[in-house]
Amino acid sequence: MSGLVVTNPPRTERGVVDAFAAYGVATVHEAQGRTGLLGSHLSPVWSGARISGSAVTVTVAPGDNTTIGVAVEQCGEGDVLVVVPTAPCDMGYFGDLLATSLQARGVRGLVIEAGVRDVADLQEMGFPVWSKAVSAEGTTKGTLGDVNVPISIAGRIVEPGDVIVADDDGVVVVPRLKAADVLAASKAREEKEARSRARYAAGEIALDVNDMRPLLERAGIRYVDYEDYLKEQNR
Repeated sequence: MSGLVVTNPPRTERGVVDAFAAYGVATVHEAQGRTGLLGSHLSPVWSGARISGSAVTVTVAPGDNTTIGVAVEQCGEGDVLVVVPTAPCDMGYFGDLLATSLQARGVRGLVIEAGVRDVADLQEMGFPVWSKAVSAEGTTKGTLGDVNVPISIAGRIVEPGDVIVADDDGVVVVPRLKAADVLAASKAREEKEARSRARYAAGEIALDVNDMRPLLERAGIRYVDYEDYLKEQNR
């Protein structure tokens, strides 16, 4: 039965959530063992946005956005709304009016495995959205989903209060109870990459920066002078 709204779920500590904004999706994904990345079919509707926030999760009925309106009331400063329909649907569930309402409450963005519309307005407002589709086709109202329950979206489970990090590379979810550890690992990875970047800028190549030569030797790499290669080919 739908229509469940869970109020006041635990959220990741705000300082931890905010700190994730310093790191890109790729860094966070790698830092937590190459896990948590949502499917690549979710993409930003306008480029350049980069957010981190605490997930407010929503299920919606196919072609009905009623529960997004219900979820707005459960959102607050620093949240990200994460929405999935209970059956595949690409209709335009979300536009500038709902974005205005969410923005007024301090919500940092929307991730939705469905369609959105009013893209130009969303960009002008500076409200970030990652969606499966863009569609001008509007939805109806009257059928309920759920708010702040665990959801399956784009191949991952998202719990209310998990950390959502999103940028031009996509969306990654960090489980609430692991967030502090993943944040520390993201910081360490970023520092390591900064050192590597300096070596690349100095003219070194990946084979040496990443100590790949022993790996290549074990894999059986073989270097042959061009003249010797011709002889091997009987040319």
